[in-house]
Amino acid sequence: MEGLYGHCTGCGSANGHALLKLSNANKTIEVGVFTGYSLLLTALAIPDDGKIMALDPDRKAYEIGLPFIKKAGAEHKIDFIESPALPVLDKLLEDESMILLLSRYCHNNPSNKETFDFAFVDADKDNYWNYHERLLKLVKIGGLIIYDNTLGWNCCLA
Repeated sequence: MEGLYGHCTGCGSANGHALLKLSNANKTIEVGVFTGYSLLLTALAIPDDGKIMALDPDRKAYEIGLPFIKKAGAEHKIDFIESPALPVLDKLLEDESMILLLSRYCHNNPSNKETFDFAFVDADKDNYWNYHERLLKLVKIGGLIIYDNTLGWNCCLA
């Protein structure tokens, strides 16, 4: 897709959208939001009661796409957290106070581990491995973790 969002892949592609539908994802996390193109497609793919924790340090970029998210009727699914992702991910893994925030995501889960059905990462490529280590603990067994631009950034994930 060209235009406001430029060329998008990953969750913004038909394949990413299909994976979300096939996996029956309900609780998702996005690391790196930018203007929200992939975020919007995720919101449209999950059920009406689904939730997305969206992490990005740049609220101004997110607000560029917010009118489209609102027009699509998907804003209620998104919890935007203006912050670099690593501190939030670490807090999710370490701090029991985050359970209150995650109570919208993790029913009957006494910890934050294996909370999410799906994760999409499109953030600073140098931290992909750091995100990967944390998301492996936060995404449930059988869940999906998708990384954007992994083939063109000299990036290697197992």
